[in-house]
Amino acid sequence: MAEPLPLAGITVVEFTHMVMGPTCGMILADLGADVIKVEPLAGDSTRRLLGSGAGFFALFNRNKKSLAVDVKDPRGLEIVLKLVAGADVFSENFKAGTLDRLGLGAEALSRLNPRLIHVSHKGFLPGPYEHRTALDEVVQMMGGLAYMTGRPGDPLRAGTSVNDIMGGLFGAIGALAALQQRDRAVGGTGRGHTVGSALFENNVLLVAQHMMQAAVTGQPAAPMPSRISAWAVYDVFSVAGGEQIFLAAVSDTQWAALCTEFALADLQADPRLASNNDRVRERDWMLPRLRDCFAPFTAAELAARFERIGLPFAPITRPQDLFDDPHLAATGGLAPMTVPADASGAGRPVHTRAALLPLTLDGQRLPLRSAPPAIGQHTLALLHGLGYSTAQIVQLQLDGVIGSPVDPADGVDPADSPEAADPIGPAG
Repeated sequence: MAEPLPLAGITVVEFTHMVMGPTCGMILADLGADVIKVEPLAGDSTRRLLGSGAGFFALFNRNKKSLAVDVKDPRGLEIVLKLVAGADVFSENFKAGTLDRLGLGAEALSRLNPRLIHVSHKGFLPGPYEHRTALDEVVQMMGGLAYMTGRPGDPLRAGTSVNDIMGGLFGAIGALAALQQRDRAVGGTGRGHTVGSALFENNVLLVAQHMMQAAVTGQPAAPMPSRISAWAVYDVFSVAGGEQIFLAAVSDTQWAALCTEFALADLQADPRLASNNDRVRERDWMLPRLRDCFAPFTAAELAARFERIGLPFAPITRPQDLFDDPHLAATGGLAPMTVPADASGAGRPVHTRAALLPLTLDGQRLPLRSAPPAIGQHTLALLHGLGYSTAQIVQLQLDGVIGSPVDPADGVDPADSPEAADPIGPAG
């Protein structure tokens, strides 16, 4: 993008791990902020997760710098405090009290830097539950989302870290609001603010439509697989070759188009099916008729016909299939990226593509400027920027206070290496 990114010049120091906190930092970094991820010497433990957590670090830590430091050592704490003194935002998602014990609590940092925005990501906002340990799955279960997702009697978590990701998104929104409140030309406070985001309250917002449904109808919301749909044709159909496809017709106009396309004149003329609400009431016999109609066609044939007449449809896609999605390829929705060896789970760099934020500014996607960092990749440059001499840096590393991928005595920062000149690497 020719113009500076919106948050260029904003510095964020983050003490985060897993998904929620890193998501907040990723959003701010993608928008142009200089995000410094503070890690222990061994690196964020998220780097080493297996199974469904194997992609966490690689996805949510792009466009960031890594500082590896032992904050329990007074010299390491001093480094972090020097960074915070010049920062705009401090973001964390550790258990309440953890950072206070290290001297990095909100009150201490506010005294150090009165303009600092402090963003805290927790399981619960302050209240009776705040002492509990929360995970995405915990709040999905206690917040009604698992009940709504699974079949009756079989609560099921959603198929992604929905509360963690949205909780980080609201943390970023709060940070942006606090920066505006601090810096606006008229009425700006000139001081920092505290922002809180929480998994449970995020989950409540997600199910609030079902809460309101119960309030206005007097009937409890049924789990999605057994719900009474608001739309008459809004379902997954099994078709030729054992394939499945989602097909819908949600208005009277769309119903007429469907009947015309598939020669269902008798259904179109049936007075029992005159309106969408009528068709909802007649789904028990109407849907089997439609299933029989669609069954001989392949999913591709149905997709082509629904697309031609402007009706909603969708293939049943697996996440890995999206790497080959033609729309994402045409619009630049996936950016080439190299995952470092210490975050890939494979013990070697992995060349892949990453999904960008789902927005454009003046028609342009926000760029992937740098890959997820190796542990301590930017330690040397950051310390030099704080005024530390090479001799001081060497001693800090010898004493086990900081970590870096290279020996600082050789004077080479990996961020200045030829490989870093094109950090995103080839697609894979």
